[in-house]
Amino acid sequence: GVFLYNHLQQKVRNAEALAQKYKQQQEALSAQLQVVYEHRSRLERSLQKERGEHKKTKEDFLVYKLEAQEALNKEKQDSMNRYGALSSQHKILKNQHDDVKKQLLDLQLQHNSLKLEHRRSLESHSQKFAQLQQEKEGEVTNLQDTVFKLREESKLLRKAHQEVHSQLLNAQAQMEEFRQLKEALQKMPGLR
Repeated sequence: GVFLYNHLQQKVRNAEALAQKYKQQQEALSAQLQVVYEHRSRLERSLQKERGEHKKTKEDFLVYKLEAQEALNKEKQDSMNRYGALSSQHKILKNQHDDVKKQLLDLQLQHNSLKLEHRRSLESHSQKFAQLQQEKEGEVTNLQDTVFKLREESKLLRKAHQEVHSQLLNAQAQMEEFRQLKEALQKMPGLR
């Protein structure tokens, strides 16, 4: 009985030690579980906060997306309007460019025609000038010959004039002699 009592008491002590060990483990697990609960609670609060911030961020993003879409549509409309205006202006400028190009071609043709006409006129004038210069030189030569001949004739005429003047003086002298002779004859009574 003693042996059995000791054996049972030993078992009870072992069981108490084991129970104490389990109790300590349970307390440790309870403490760990408490830490886990607190950590989970913090995580849930953090998750709730993150969800709230995510929801707010999502709403802000949707608002930003709508505003960006509106701004993009407005910018697109403005760009289309500007493109339409620039396209119209481009057409007008292209038409003006074509008109100016056509005017330039016409002016170039007119310039070439005038240039050719000017060249022909210049050649004609050069020929006429050369011809007139030859004619002028011929006329100058003829005039020089004429002047030379007129000088010769003038010399001859002076000489002839001197001769005529001498003959006139001689004739006057003869007339004077005839007059004196006539007067002398008239004074003679027998010849009257």
